[in-house]
Amino acid sequence: MRVVLGCSLGGAGHLTPVLAVARALRRLGHEPVVLVPPSLAGAAAASGIEVAVGRQPPQAVIDALWQRVREGPADAVRGLIDRELFAQRAADEMGEAARELCDRVRPGLVVRESCEYATAFAAHRAGIGQLQLGISQSGIDHGVFRDVCDVLEDRAPGIAGTIEAAPYLTSFPASLDPDAWPRTQRFRPPSPPATPLPEWWPGDRRPLVYLTFGSVLGHLDGARQVYRTALDAVGELDARVLLTVGRATDPGALGPIPANVHVERWVAQHDVVPEAALVVCHGGSGTVFGALAAGVPVVVCPLFADQGANGALVERAGAGVVYSPAEQARGGLAGLGRADAAPLRELVAATLGAARHRAAARRIAGEIAGTPTLDEVLAPAIAAPPPSR
Repeated sequence: MRVVLGCSLGGAGHLTPVLAVARALRRLGHEPVVLVPPSLAGAAAASGIEVAVGRQPPQAVIDALWQRVREGPADAVRGLIDRELFAQRAADEMGEAARELCDRVRPGLVVRESCEYATAFAAHRAGIGQLQLGISQSGIDHGVFRDVCDVLEDRAPGIAGTIEAAPYLTSFPASLDPDAWPRTQRFRPPSPPATPLPEWWPGDRRPLVYLTFGSVLGHLDGARQVYRTALDAVGELDARVLLTVGRATDPGALGPIPANVHVERWVAQHDVVPEAALVVCHGGSGTVFGALAAGVPVVVCPLFADQGANGALVERAGAGVVYSPAEQARGGLAGLGRADAAPLRELVAATLGAARHRAAARRIAGEIAGTPTLDEVLAPAIAAPPPSR
């Protein structure tokens, strides 16, 4: 069966789960093709999966939307990115490519991540069944869906019912993420064999801290200050630290790098977490649940989107802690300033040495390990594709 998969404007947190499903489909004997915006074309092509490339909003439009989020107030800009960027601008730009791809490929199924709507419109128009792939907590994904329903319905009457009735696939454990969709199906994320990290710290066997703020931050104002503060915080730790900054940030522009820190633009997460004693991150879903699946505790410094909610889950489960920046968030974005370096360092050091956090993370890892594999969940869904209407 030919299967079209859709990925939105987001970075690796959106693309990586889509590519995991594409690989699983190929293992099951199907022929996936992934539709991506130009900004993700290179990363998608490197996967070896067939790729189709659509259009995306001009960068000036994206920057203007994020500027509105920064300016706030928070209540006024809540949901703005979901409604105006993902459900309107991005869906409109990708719409023609999604329709042409479905007409050309004639897929038996469309699989879309929860922020991507162009393939949902194309599948609804053509009567093709669809699956939705969660990239956040199910309650958050469902809340976003309810917020954008009117936008979707204005463009394609009846599509909201189609989306809500479709199977919702998620890799998040049920103990932390109760069902919010009528047809929730949970799977264990694929765990590729890890490649040992290079010997960036010759002879140093201190614990490894993985420090990352995802692939989106580098495109936003204030990213350099966040990275600088994080470097100042971890530079005095009795630990090795790997910092990844994403492809939009030049490591050379960050200033002096502490001796115990190594900086890379990107390293595959599945290569890092098996060696890590702690993950320090912004709270993106892929990073948080990837760490927990490996039994690694987390320190979350939420900056935007669902990150605060993910941090709250981690803290309630005892698998880590949340750091609240000293400076209040502007609009819908938070940051890290110089005043955050010392308290963040103390919190990371305390969490690194806390056995209770690792024990809680390992309990969650055990729950995830007992969940069906992605292939096991996809096989029956492919055998009996859901109706479009």
